[in-house]
Formats: sequence, structure tokens, C-alpha cells
Amino acid sequence: MNSPKTAPQTLEAWLKQLDGVRLPVAASQQELVRRNLVDSRRSLRDISDVVQNSPAIALTLMRAANRSSSGFSEPAESLEMALNRLGLKRAEAIVMQMPALADDDMPPALAQLQLISLHAAQQASGLFAARLARLWQEIHWSSLLFLAPLWPLVYARPELLGIWEQRVLAKGEPAARVERELLGVSLIQLGLALAQHWRLPEWIAQGYCLLAEDRRLLVKALHIAHDNEHPLHQQQMLDDDPHLRRWLTHPGNSILLANGLAVSAHHNWSCPHTLRWQRLTGLYLQVPLGEVQQLIHQQAAQSARQHAAPSLWHPAIALLWPWDACRLRLPPATVEAKAEPNEWKEQCSRLLAPTTPFANVIQLTDCARTALVASGMPRVLLLLADRNHTRLIAQQAAGLPDGAAQLRLDPTHSQVLRKLLAQPGQLRMTPANIAQFSPLLPGQLKTLFPSEHLLLRSLASNERVVMLLVADQNGAPISDQQLQVFGKTVQCIERGLATFARRGG
Repeated sequence: MNSPKTAPQTLEAWLKQLDGVRLPVAASQQELVRRNLVDSRRSLRDISDVVQNSPAIALTLMRAANRSSSGFSEPAESLEMALNRLGLKRAEAIVMQMPALADDDMPPALAQLQLISLHAAQQASGLFAARLARLWQEIHWSSLLFLAPLWPLVYARPELLGIWEQRVLAKGEPAARVERELLGVSLIQLGLALAQHWRLPEWIAQGYCLLAEDRRLLVKALHIAHDNEHPLHQQQMLDDDPHLRRWLTHPGNSILLANGLAVSAHHNWSCPHTLRWQRLTGLYLQVPLGEVQQLIHQQAAQSARQHAAPSLWHPAIALLWPWDACRLRLPPATVEAKAEPNEWKEQCSRLLAPTTPFANVIQLTDCARTALVASGMPRVLLLLADRNHTRLIAQQAAGLPDGAAQLRLDPTHSQVLRKLLAQPGQLRMTPANIAQFSPLLPGQLKTLFPSEHLLLRSLASNERVVMLLVADQNGAPISDQQLQVFGKTVQCIERGLATFARRGG
């Protein structure tokens, strides 16, 4: 299956697309912020304290205040400054124009990334703001918004967070290579471009610039930080390099440190990436590693108390695990070993019976689901198409969250689904084509299957597509042998559909 429309592959194209994304906000947060904005008893500090719990609102207000048409040469460095520029009445109008969703309907991938940002803000406030009291607002808001350029990306393409986590954090693949395969551009370059375009606080752009263009200073600092058991020697090395010492002590670096700590802890508290950020933080604060780790853990626990949600992952949970425990697990290289040949043959025999053994569609689709799982596909979703192909309704699911059973999709908004419903066909998604086809799939479907290896197959009865199958092997590559077994299973399901359609005839 080919499509003339592909995902953006250049920085300019991504910038244009993501700049137009309108981030949603939880309806309860929107109403809470509105009430505070119209309450004359509330100071700007009070309002800012409320807004900080809703990162999307904070970003929207900062962007509005920092647009070039605002007439200010320097961007607002804090939300209080942004509110002062906008005025409370205009700020209220901006907030109420944001798309509002029920709390339970907030996109999980976006909510997860914003939770990482909230964790980073807590780390920055706890580790650095008290030591740099005059700059605490700049430190807090820049830390919260450092990852903001990536929020619209995750909202538009929610599967990316899961894929990036597995390939970069779990498998250890080079981030730059993974990002270029998925997006055509580096996330760092994309973050820098959006931060500059939105005129976010200057320290945010400086952090991206450091990662993108001047890693030499960061590498030199990491080399010194590694010798954390000899603080006197560290100080001597910094004294020998005045330029590095001046750079290291710049308050803006606290923003990068806080987000580095939050992102790495999201995977594992004891992995090399986390240890590097902890050592660098110790060098920045001139504090021993053990004390730094204790402070970081305290801030993580404080962040969890304020912002943890049952449906999201917070790294403070892992502080209760064994030290070397890791949240992200590698998917198995293959899943053929989990196939159940006897069960598969039994279910296929039922589907191939000359007289249908099924009294209704639910029984037939239940058999089809069981056959697919037994063939070695642990994650399966079967959707039925209505007569006019205007709706796809989940009928059976396996290996997916409970919400999958209530999934409803509108094919009119997906070029891939429209093509699969027009005539029977199959799309095999791989790392080689995911950037082309993933943007053409519904976000709900991509959230259920955060995978680079995915099969979509439409099935027909009486020359009309009636069913869509979606299946994968928990994100693992699908071998040619497994693809053949899947094809045979689909043939059995098609035969079962045809026999069922002729029942009583």
C-alpha cells in the first residue's frame, strides 16, 4: 500500500505542522484556572501557582505573551511576567479557547510527557532555586517548559513516545539515528527551532543549543564530574579551564540538568545516563554524589505526591524497587515460541467447517481472535465496519488495555483506513515505512499499538469489506515465517465469514 502523503521529513515542514497544533487541557484544570483569573483577590503569584499544574495552559499563555507582535524585545521569563503583559482578561479568553477534554480522555502519551516536565520542574525548584533565590521563577518555568516543543509532536503522533522509549532507553540505540529514522530530523534540532520560534525563555534555547551545537563543553564537564570521589582534584581541573568553569556555573544550566535527571530517571535510577546527570549535578552544586542522589530522590517523591496519576508512570515508584531494577523491558526477539499450534489448528478447523458452528458474529470473532493469538500474535484488535463504512467498532481484543473494547474509529479521518475499507488489503508497518504511514492512522489506534512492527488487514464478505484486523507481537519484529502463519489464519477467518454469511441459505 502506497500513499502520496507522508510525514514531514524536514525541519521546516515539522515546524509548520507542530506550530499549528492546539494542545488540549483537562476541563477541570481549565475551569480552575478560569476561576482564579477572574478572582480579584488572587495575585499573579497565586494564579501562577495554580497554572503550574497544567503545563499546556502555561505554555499557551507564555507563547501568547512572547509573540513578536507583543512589542517586547525580550521574552517573558516567567508566567507572572507573561500574565502581566497579557492582562487577566485576555489571559482568560486565551485559556477558554483551548480545547478541553474530560480528565479521563486526556491523551496518555501527552500526559506522560507533561508529567516528566512536572518532575523536572520539581527537581529544578528543589535542587537549584533555593541556591539561586533571585532566579527561582526563571528556573522553575524554564524547567517546566524545556520539553514543551515536543508536546505537540507527542500529541499528534502518540506512538512515538513508546517507540523512542523502547529503542533509545531500553535497547540503547543512538537517539539521533532513531529520531532521523522516525522523523527525518533530530529531536534536539526540532526542539531548538520551536523554542526559538515560540520565543520561549532564553535558557530553554540555550539548553538545546548546547546539546545540538556545543557538546564539547558538556563532555569536558562530564569527564571532570566522573571523578566525584576527589572534589579537590575536580576543583583544580576547573581552575585550569576558566572558560569551562564560567560555563558550568551559569544558572541556565540548571534547566538542562533538571530535565536530564527527569528523563533518565523515567527509565532507570541506576543506568549510566542517570548516573552521568547525577554526577554533573553534583559538580554543578559542589556536593558529593551520595548527597546529590538523596536530594534527587527526595524531589522525586515530592513530585509524585503532587502530580502522580494511576494511569501514568512516575519514577518515584521505582525507588521502592531493587536498585538495578528497570521499568522498560526489551520485547522478545520473536514470539513464535509462544504460539500454540494445537489451539491454532482447532480454531482454524472451526472456521473452515463446511457448516458454520457460530450462532452469531460475537462467537465467530471470538474464534478469530483466539486463532490469531494462538498463531503467535499476543496483541490483537478486531473491528467491524458498519454498512456505509463510516464507523469501525471494536468487537474483540487481546493483550490490550481494557479501553480497547470500547474503541470507535471514524475512517474518514484516516487515509490508510479508507483505503483498507475500499477493498481487502494488508499493510505491514516496519521501521522503514512507519514515518510514511503512521501519521495517516488514528491516534487512538497508535496509542494501543506503540509499535514499529504492525499488521493491518481488511477482510471482505460478499465482495464488501466487513472487518479490520490489527495485530503485532508486542512490538517485536515480525518474521517472514510469522507473516505466513498470519496470512493462513486470515484465510481461515475469511472462509469462516463466507460460510457464516451463507447460513440458512
